[in-house]
Amino acid sequence: MKETHYLQPLLEPRSVGIIGASDRPGSLGQTVTRNMLEAGFHGRLFLINPNHETLFDLPCYKSVEDVPHRLDLAVICTRPERAPGIVEACGRAGVKAIVVLSSGFSESGPRGSYLERQIIEIARRYKMRVLGPNCLGLVRPSIGLNATFAHASAIKGSIGLVSQSGALCAAVLDWAKPNGVGFSAVVSLGVSADIDFGDVLDFLATDHRTESIILYIEGIRNARRFMSALRAAARVKPVLVLKAGRRPEVMRAILVHSGNQPGNDAVFDAALRRSGVIRIYNISQLYAAATALFARLRPRGNRLAIITNGGGLGAMAADRAADLKIPLAELSDDTLGRLSAFLPESWSHGNPLDILGDADAERYRKTFQIVLESPEVDGVLVILTPQAMTDPTAVAEAIIEEEKHAEKPVVTCWLGQELVEEARQKFIAAGIPTFEAPEPAVELFSHVSSYYRNQKLLAQTPAPLSHHEPPRVENAQLVIETALSERRNRLNEMESKAILAAFHIPIAQTVVARSVTEAMVLAEELGLPVAMKIDSPSVIDKADSGGVRLNLGSLAAVRTAYQEIIAEVKKNVPDAVINGVAIEPMVIKRHGRELAIRVRRDPVFGPVILFGEGGKRVGMEEDMSVALPPLNGFLAQDLVRNSRVHPMLQEYRNMPAIAFDKLEQVLLRVSEMVCELPWIDYLSINPLVVDSQDAIALDAKITIQPVNPSADRYDHMAIHPYPSHLIQTWTLGDGTEITIRPIRPEDAELEAEFVRRLSPETKYFRFMTTLNELPPPMLARLTQIDYDREMAFIAVTTDKDGKEIELGVARYAVNPDGESCEFAIVVDDEWQGRGLARRLMQVLIETARARGLKYMTGIFLANNERMLRFVQSLGFTLTDDPEDRTIKKGILPLQGS
Repeated sequence: MKETHYLQPLLEPRSVGIIGASDRPGSLGQTVTRNMLEAGFHGRLFLINPNHETLFDLPCYKSVEDVPHRLDLAVICTRPERAPGIVEACGRAGVKAIVVLSSGFSESGPRGSYLERQIIEIARRYKMRVLGPNCLGLVRPSIGLNATFAHASAIKGSIGLVSQSGALCAAVLDWAKPNGVGFSAVVSLGVSADIDFGDVLDFLATDHRTESIILYIEGIRNARRFMSALRAAARVKPVLVLKAGRRPEVMRAILVHSGNQPGNDAVFDAALRRSGVIRIYNISQLYAAATALFARLRPRGNRLAIITNGGGLGAMAADRAADLKIPLAELSDDTLGRLSAFLPESWSHGNPLDILGDADAERYRKTFQIVLESPEVDGVLVILTPQAMTDPTAVAEAIIEEEKHAEKPVVTCWLGQELVEEARQKFIAAGIPTFEAPEPAVELFSHVSSYYRNQKLLAQTPAPLSHHEPPRVENAQLVIETALSERRNRLNEMESKAILAAFHIPIAQTVVARSVTEAMVLAEELGLPVAMKIDSPSVIDKADSGGVRLNLGSLAAVRTAYQEIIAEVKKNVPDAVINGVAIEPMVIKRHGRELAIRVRRDPVFGPVILFGEGGKRVGMEEDMSVALPPLNGFLAQDLVRNSRVHPMLQEYRNMPAIAFDKLEQVLLRVSEMVCELPWIDYLSINPLVVDSQDAIALDAKITIQPVNPSADRYDHMAIHPYPSHLIQTWTLGDGTEITIRPIRPEDAELEAEFVRRLSPETKYFRFMTTLNELPPPMLARLTQIDYDREMAFIAVTTDKDGKEIELGVARYAVNPDGESCEFAIVVDDEWQGRGLARRLMQVLIETARARGLKYMTGIFLANNERMLRFVQSLGFTLTDDPEDRTIKKGILPLQGS
């Protein structure tokens, strides 16, 4: 099967037309034309301007329709009001992709928005993709493509840069060339009216020229699409993100400037962690990363060793590491012994390793070598200050020589200026990161360690539902539907706790009394002491309204409390609708900690889960840790570890540690709620009391909102959970039981072994290769999928030892139009001809149909006659590819039209 990316005409064009080409100095058309000519475009370049016969000694055409060759890419450099007509002409001429450099569209007001809508509607009608408008353009150095109006070109390299800011692209290009930093591609998105981060990330993830990716982001238009593409790219290549808009006033400016929604920064940070990428915070860090991070540094862990010839400098580096939560490596007795064997007696005997001011190149070399070999060390920072007996260049040469054999990240810091300049140049030439101060050096290592940590988060693919006792989802839905039918969006405490109980979250039993007498009777039945709270849809904060009384140990106290609660609430909230007073047993846990769990809906990323201190000490959301659902055990533990309250949950002030497993279960149940109940707009469990034995929710608030029906039951979430509801079993005629299930990341070795068993012919027909081993990036791409925009079903059985064996796999990927998908299938040679391929395709087709897709397509080698007969038997219609006679295309309607 031959697969090409839909952005190939944009990023790998064989023919380019510049519409609005000009020789007028300083004009947009002149700058772009000059850049393309100077870059030496490898394909065919056509200049289009009705006012010229020739430009730059090239013929000039009056219209794109007059060009005697079909264009892959058209670059529009005209005034915005002319753009819709030009795009229409491009469509008629068969142009495949367009770059609109001009400004004056949606960022300029209603008139510009109207022009932009026209452009996109016309482009979609002709199935053209649009980059921009209001963008700098794009650069592809490997093919001599510089379709930008930047005054600096790019040299060929391996970094893909994608930015919403054309100004930042221009600045990076201006900086990069003299610093020897090269790019595989530079793409300025502009207002992203059509092509967005998700599209370009999809291309760069599979682009062999791109080894690492840098993104500059101001805001996200489609969180699901962004997260899907970002996670897919980060699985196979390092991705670094610089995000603007961390402060509310900056967020407002971005919204006005670009129309992009920046979203809450803490939520965005959680999304990036979950995507396995590195976040940086300023241009200096971006430059440092571009020169060093992706060139050599590959994370092994987060334990840092610091080697220095000045104790104070080592302390400064250690302080910054502590600020960034980077642990210093604890050197083993063996490592300390090896070091003490040759270091002066007065060395620091610990980390930071102060090897004293008279350290020469040999002392540095031996220390560095031993530290690199130490299993307790994940990365090394080497610091030098030029002292009387120091030769900075000789030390640098020793470090460079030893670093050639290193498999761990190495960062250097040579302080000073004149005496260390030569050493710094040698580090730069060797590709070793070097800094003028210890703090930024530690920050660079922190990015590496965060990448290590975030890659672990990325690998988690939680199921939406627990493997333990399943929740009573229907019961919870009934409570919500009843409230919505009564036109209420706020559940009362009884209803909120009913939702929690449906998901097996332990709750304090609650009943509502509507009179003093009923209150005393219910309190007696529940058992004293009790807690009493107002039951009113009008009261948001029960304590502030005077509606809470705790630890009531007698019926007389219950009677008085009932009367006081009613009176105070009526006084403080005069218009309140009062249903009665809720009564529940008073939960007293001597060693309990009061915690809080919240769920709220972020405008960009949808539902998020927050965790922190609860009770009267509950703080602002800024004080809580944040995670995107769905969660599994690893992710729930990470959420707790990242919270400010975490130290107090350990053994603390003579109190035993809490039952972390019970807290984890509550968080997993809340995650289930988020997945299965898209109506939840806000949820608060406060307090959740957890001690060393168990956890119990004492109070809960839930607000809901109506949702529109969707073919995707998880449409409300930024990250699609593992679709365990699609698992099914099937029995062959000989009694062999087959499980057909969506693929998981942990199936990588299963998939690798499956490919090894395939015959060369089968491998060639499916993967266009006869190699025995799939490259790791391809293997990750096949197993670590996003269930929203693709699906892969594997058929497995078990051998006599209970080990799973993969027998076949069928997959589809949703095309950019959102209406169709492209499929692929391969079955183990020994299992062909037994109906397995047909069964896999039936499951795949039904899933695509339920997803709401209209067509399934396929591309097949024309000489694969067996596959052609098979797909025709499934109902596919085959046609020849007009551009490549070696392949055929197939299409299957999914919705009966």
